[in-house]
Amino acid sequence: MSSTADNAALFETWLEEHRGIVVKVTRSFAPEAADAADLQQELLLQLWMSVPAYAGQAKPSTWIYRVCLNTALTWRRGTARRERHLQPGADYTRVAADAGSPADSAGDRELLDQLYAAIRALPGSDRVLVLLSLDGLAYREIAEITGLTENQVGVALTRARKRLAELMKGVSHELE
Repeated sequence: MSSTADNAALFETWLEEHRGIVVKVTRSFAPEAADAADLQQELLLQLWMSVPAYAGQAKPSTWIYRVCLNTALTWRRGTARRERHLQPGADYTRVAADAGSPADSAGDRELLDQLYAAIRALPGSDRVLVLLSLDGLAYREIAEITGLTENQVGVALTRARKRLAELMKGVSHELE
């Protein structure tokens, strides 16, 4: 059994190396700043609580994705009523830890905000697949995280990408 100090060290290492996963999941599931802060806190809490159960059979990033995505899906079900009342064009504020975003110009940030808004409009399972795909994970890794087969990932991801493309219609894809 690992000690609390070992768990704390592992948790700190995970945060240092994989904070981007927490940020991406937060942005994909929480449209408002207050919700983003709540979700991020819940993700970190669940990640901390999962440390003792980590047996090293999966890569840390796979484990972190699994914990964060399952937590976000559960959180989303609990907040679905609130989101039905959101106004289109609401202020989608970034999570503070997102300072290292690849979107540097105002146009890039606007496009990224629109992309995250479109991702949030997808059903939960599609949102998960698109998020993992955008993070560059292979079908094999996505299958390991989601529990689907690689073939199921391919089919479902193709459908999810089509839905996302429909949601993104009319958004300028020209970046300067």
